[in-house]
Amino acid sequence: MSSRENLYKNLPTTAGVYIMKNAAGGILYVGKAANLHRRVSSYFLRPHDSRIESLVSEIVTIDHEDTDTSIEALILESQLIKRHMPPYNIREKDDKSFLYVVFTKDIFPRVLLVRGKDLAGDEGELYGPFVSASSARAALRIIRNIFPWSDHLKEGKRGDKPCFNCQLGLCPAVCTGGITKTDYAKNIRNLKLFFRGEKKKIICGLEADMQKYAKSLQFEKAESIKRKLFALQHIQETALIGKDEDLGGPIGRIEGYDISNISGTNAVGAMVVFTDGVRDLAEYRTFNIRTVTGPNDVGMMREVLTRRFENKAWPLPDGILVDGGLGQVNMARVVLNEFNLKIPVVGIAKGAERKNNVFIGTMPKCGTKEIMIRVRDEAHRVSRARHIRRRAKDFLP
Repeated sequence: MSSRENLYKNLPTTAGVYIMKNAAGGILYVGKAANLHRRVSSYFLRPHDSRIESLVSEIVTIDHEDTDTSIEALILESQLIKRHMPPYNIREKDDKSFLYVVFTKDIFPRVLLVRGKDLAGDEGELYGPFVSASSARAALRIIRNIFPWSDHLKEGKRGDKPCFNCQLGLCPAVCTGGITKTDYAKNIRNLKLFFRGEKKKIICGLEADMQKYAKSLQFEKAESIKRKLFALQHIQETALIGKDEDLGGPIGRIEGYDISNISGTNAVGAMVVFTDGVRDLAEYRTFNIRTVTGPNDVGMMREVLTRRFENKAWPLPDGILVDGGLGQVNMARVVLNEFNLKIPVVGIAKGAERKNNVFIGTMPKCGTKEIMIRVRDEAHRVSRARHIRRRAKDFLP
């Protein structure tokens, strides 16, 4: 058995966080996992980019902490990153690009997901940082089904029409004046406890309330709390499937690029991001072409990719999709080489009769042909929409 295998052979197959340390005991990296053994072993059993290879070369010990669910692993990961600021967690990002869960100061506090760069310092109580935008959003969607909150800036009145989220059970009737400030505050308190990693306190409090309501014959309220308890203890986490899930599916970050113009005019480029096979809308970017004139899609692609990889705050992708053939693929490889990056690039050409999808280049391990086609179509949609908006400005008085 190799010394590297000793680092992960005894890790459990349950959810939790892993803590990678160097020879001096310093924390290098903290990560979450739905399957600790599978996730950590992947660092040593398959090739990675230069950043991960550098991390692996420094690892001497790996500690772990178990959690009941992946959501709790996500929260514990954020707490440990905030406490220790491990270099390999923050090297590609700074505090301004991390995500935070914010509880506003409203009478009926709202719950927002905000990037560090957009924090003014007076929003309210916040929790984080969270590294993965898709995981943080998925966690909020799941927990909101148990402890709903309001999106409204002011309380509604009896008789007002319920909002769409209220009809879905995601707003606790603030829009119709159907919840007291006291009951709403209990919901918010439980949410905060959840983001502090104190699920046991929530369960104890809910059980006490359920017994109180049952004794006072308020059976409807007791039944409502019973449902919350059941949901909290049986969280369904399908939306949190990510890089650490033991499912064998496509995992990782794929960036897709497309250029849109008419004979070189009003040219724009789009970057779309799929994280673990799912659109990650918050990571999308568009680019107005600045340096290329005339119909030169390859040159425009070079400008977009160069500007993208000059931005060190954005996380590196595990694979790149360019809409086009060999010219676009080769240009992407040239740009990556200039930044000393080794990232698989695949292009999709339309074939001789523009009816078939012809794949050119290296398919990343985190992708399938079906997903790559979805990425290509989404990149084309976004670039086309951006181009139309830019062109429309030419007709404005």
